[in-house]
Amino acid sequence: MKTYFRLLSFARPIEKFAIPYILFTLLYVFFSTMVLVLLGPLLNALFPTNTCNTAAVATVSQTGHPPSIFHMTELFKYYLQYYIIHYGGAWGALKFVCLVIIVFVFLGNLFRYLSQRTMENLRVHTLLNLRKTVFNNVIDLHLAYFSNERKGDIISKVSSDVQVVQYSVTGTLQVIFKEPLTMIAYMIALVSISAKLTLFSLLVIPVSAFIISRIVKRLKAQAIAAQQSYGNMISYLDEALSGIKIIKAFNATDFIKNRFNKENQTYSNIARSMARRQQLASPVSETLSVTMISFIVMYGGYLILNHKSDLDAGHFIAYIGIFSQLMRPAKAISDSFSNIHSGIAAGERVLALIDEKPLITDAPDAIVVTEFNEGLHFNKVNFAYDEKVVLSDITFTVPKGKTVALVGPSGGGKSTLMDLIPRFMDPKSGTISIDDHEIKHITANSLRGLMGVVNQESILFNDSIYNNIAFGKTDATPEQVEAAARIANAHNFILETENGYNTNIGDRGTKLSGGQRQRICIARAVLTNPPIMLLDEATSALDTESEKLVQDALNNLMKNRTSLIIAHRLSTIQNADIIVVLENGRIVETGNHQELINHNGLYRKLIDMQTFSAD
Repeated sequence: MKTYFRLLSFARPIEKFAIPYILFTLLYVFFSTMVLVLLGPLLNALFPTNTCNTAAVATVSQTGHPPSIFHMTELFKYYLQYYIIHYGGAWGALKFVCLVIIVFVFLGNLFRYLSQRTMENLRVHTLLNLRKTVFNNVIDLHLAYFSNERKGDIISKVSSDVQVVQYSVTGTLQVIFKEPLTMIAYMIALVSISAKLTLFSLLVIPVSAFIISRIVKRLKAQAIAAQQSYGNMISYLDEALSGIKIIKAFNATDFIKNRFNKENQTYSNIARSMARRQQLASPVSETLSVTMISFIVMYGGYLILNHKSDLDAGHFIAYIGIFSQLMRPAKAISDSFSNIHSGIAAGERVLALIDEKPLITDAPDAIVVTEFNEGLHFNKVNFAYDEKVVLSDITFTVPKGKTVALVGPSGGGKSTLMDLIPRFMDPKSGTISIDDHEIKHITANSLRGLMGVVNQESILFNDSIYNNIAFGKTDATPEQVEAAARIANAHNFILETENGYNTNIGDRGTKLSGGQRQRICIARAVLTNPPIMLLDEATSALDTESEKLVQDALNNLMKNRTSLIIAHRLSTIQNADIIVVLENGRIVETGNHQELINHNGLYRKLIDMQTFSAD
């Protein structure tokens, strides 16, 4: 129940919906119950007996005034007999009863509609808050989290699991209030008609409840397994779509199909088993209800035929009608218990994602820094993934206005070192500072606002060229976007596309070449006009012609800026002011190109072999 109430907290302010829902439901239950209660007087009006007429006339004659409004059945009987006496006998009474029933049915359905509309507003409101909270928390998580989790599983939680929670948990809230209230109203009506018959009927209801509970017992475990399997399927689908070129190149289509189809079969088997249990609850409860009604008809008929009850025929038939309706809310409750298991299982997965806390957060005393004046300093920085040491005792400075290149064999720790600067990760020990401010004491937003990032992989979005360049900068003007594109050597090829800056580039920019995608990324970095540039293998995946265009764009980008670059091509780094050579997570050499060549160490060896690489 803890999970259920926590999920329900996303409905706040719940009183905005609960108060009108309770009011509308109370009115709906009252009018719908009274329609069934009036069935007895209606039948007696249609098929009057002398005994009934004599008693009715006596009642009207003796009292002379109607009963209290709190005795609705007696009040209705009074006016019914009043119509029989004063307005044309049974025909006048029949018209009166039919009119009252029509009015009650109309009011009952009106309030039913209003209660359902209120509950739907609550359901949508809850879904909005829950999905917003989940997505916001996912975006705030540290990068390492996404390295350890399947993307498809995250997508499944944000989309499918949240949807299950919406319809099962909030739907159960509706059942918890409305259906028990309806059952109570029906029970009051049944007791008012015949307490002896009602006591007998209560003896068989627990049997039905026990059988239903046994049917839905294993649904929660199956729901958890189904959602995990669905998450795996989404992961396989995402991987297949992302890597379709590699799948076809390595003739792995059969392997990918079999992997997906196997998981699909597993999910289908679990879903089939769950459906069987859920669908079994309804016919079982219906069969039990008909069985109970049959026993009640037999017992009630026995009492009437043997004159052991003062129950007349009209009220006995009304009793049967009300009792048959009593099983409807009971059935709805049993169905809700089968659905709540799926909702709670999905809710636990969603809440686990909400409870995941980002490892990178702003310190309580974090300050906003908007200027970069002196340099970027690494002081005895160490970093490790679990037990694997990646960086050891890294100490160097990137002076303002200088270009510093990181080079070294693959696995040396270059990309990890680069990721520490914008605090995608934090070092295990040591400090990184901008001027005199340690970056842990700078707000993440202002820290990253000082930096522009261009990666080896051109990360673009399925949108227009204009929106990709202006990404995250909503106040950019068309003139600024065009100026950034010109600096990145992208303006000319953009004009040659179908719709210029409004051309959609497709999923991940697939409509553009590698060099064009990279120049769009550079233009995006230029537009933010950051004082510090972080360039991670920005030209490594390009052909010679594209590399020259991109390199020219990078040179434009680095003018009058502090730049930290990772590269393996001599053309990219030979003009760097400082070259830092990393091997096995340690700095082994530092200097400019000529100094390191003269030193005849690892850098000279790598130059001769041309084996610089990223990691």
